[in-house]
Amino acid sequence: ELSKTTASVLLLEGADDVTQGATKGNSGIVHAGYDDKPGSVRAKFCWPGNQMFPQLDAELHFGFEKCGSLVVARGKDDEKILNELMERGRENGVKNLRIVQRTELREMEPFINEDATCALFSPDAGNIIPYEYAIALCENAVDNGVELRIRRVVKKITKDPDGIFTIEVGHWEPTEELLTGMSKWKKYLPYLLGILFVANSFHFYEYGQTMLGTLMNVLITLGLTSLFASKSGKDIKPSRFTPSKGTDLDGFTEIEKIRTRYIVNSAGCQSDYIAEMLGDKSFKIKPRMGEYILLHKNQGHKTRHILFPAPHPFLGKGVLVQKTLWGNLILGPTARDTLQKNKKTGEYEINPKVRDEPNDNILSFILGKCKNLVPDLDAAEVIHTFSGARAKNTREDWIIEPCPTEKNVIYAAGIDSPGIAGSPAIAVEVCRLLKQAGAPISEMDPAFNPNRAPIVVPKDGWRGIKAGPVGKYTNPKENVICKCEKVTEAEVIEACRRSLPIDSTQAIRKRTRAGMGHCQGDPDNYGCEARVVEIIARERRMNPKDVGTRPWPASSMLSERFIKEKEKKKFEDLASKNYQGPL
Repeated sequence: ELSKTTASVLLLEGADDVTQGATKGNSGIVHAGYDDKPGSVRAKFCWPGNQMFPQLDAELHFGFEKCGSLVVARGKDDEKILNELMERGRENGVKNLRIVQRTELREMEPFINEDATCALFSPDAGNIIPYEYAIALCENAVDNGVELRIRRVVKKITKDPDGIFTIEVGHWEPTEELLTGMSKWKKYLPYLLGILFVANSFHFYEYGQTMLGTLMNVLITLGLTSLFASKSGKDIKPSRFTPSKGTDLDGFTEIEKIRTRYIVNSAGCQSDYIAEMLGDKSFKIKPRMGEYILLHKNQGHKTRHILFPAPHPFLGKGVLVQKTLWGNLILGPTARDTLQKNKKTGEYEINPKVRDEPNDNILSFILGKCKNLVPDLDAAEVIHTFSGARAKNTREDWIIEPCPTEKNVIYAAGIDSPGIAGSPAIAVEVCRLLKQAGAPISEMDPAFNPNRAPIVVPKDGWRGIKAGPVGKYTNPKENVICKCEKVTEAEVIEACRRSLPIDSTQAIRKRTRAGMGHCQGDPDNYGCEARVVEIIARERRMNPKDVGTRPWPASSMLSERFIKEKEKKKFEDLASKNYQGPL
């Protein structure tokens, strides 16, 4: 929404890509809004945001499927909950809700548990690939003039007597790039009437499973204009970064200072840290970890809708079964609160039970819950597991309002599920609040282009594309780089030449799906990651050794990166155990 104006906006991203926090670790569901408490901030934005997705997808081509959702009852108690949900949905303005009975439910979902008695059907619910959504938003923003700076961690915020904020950020790089050409653009003077977008200014948690952040990193960046920072001299120090479990990067940090009159705090699980820098301690983020299991596409036909159990009164919507936009079956998430309040001190601290929960317990729990919905799913067909942290907060609702200590700071903070669904409507509200604060966003940009072309081209089987040894096929449009997902060299090249910075195979993986298939980039199969490294190095004029590769284990709960028969047998055993412990 801001990009439609002539405002100068800078987006700061703490990670090495715009999709490295909760953006890459969630269900990707565009909820309808029947589950939210009437009168809550969630209820205010979920349904209106849901209704904006078809148009957004038509413009940005990130992929949206309105597949509908079913909340499944397995008895009289669950049926009462369904009726309560339908009434709550009506209060929230949600349309088209209805209860489907057993016979119709079996027609809609042939693989549903025979114990299912009825379900609440919401035809307006849908799904997306969340990182593809975020990339599309941010790419369109940069195409329309925004300046994006990745690897920027906010350290300090101060304000001078003239009302101008100075944001001190640490710019980190895993190579010696900072020592060479990274500062060539620093000659530009700052535009003092800018709007700074603080996104994903992260700290790494002790348990280190993900670089925490939320999809709000990009919600309001639908094409922004640039803001340059002034900087005197260099302050570069050797540093070590641990962006995820098992990944340690040696590099350098350079301190930058940015001046601006307005700030949007959309830092996800770190939004309370940003608030404290502004003198506001009115809320605390309590990250809630959610783990997922991804199954082979040969399991995708076992559901046609998003399947939920009747929700838990405290732990949310429950463990679901869902077919992804690309045809896999996704199972999860858990809802494990990583922090607990110390009754003596009143402070929040790491919850050791959550931190130390064995992975096998987590996996068994997810599989057991999902088999209650779809008994015939094959646990041996697992190809990947991952996790993400939701930005739960002590106020128990989204925080979309001006900062109480600084009127020129707007919060889009503490946004957990159903944040994706509400995101477009939240963007409109943040713009309204900025305008109310006096931000110069009234003038519309006549050059704004709302459209963005897709990167991935749908394939007609193997027609027109060829897989073979490196170098055998030289036509980029024919040459397949990832055999599982049929990704061509042309698509990887296209991603590299788009407006967002790319220097890792993970970035290409999320834009083209190279390495996302059932072999997960196994070098003994086709070696797609090595092929992608060579293309990135060629296109970005990098040394191949400086191209970032997929970290391991990161947030995975697998015992080995490339699944073999032993691991598949283990998942079958875990599914039969149906762990119901402290989770």
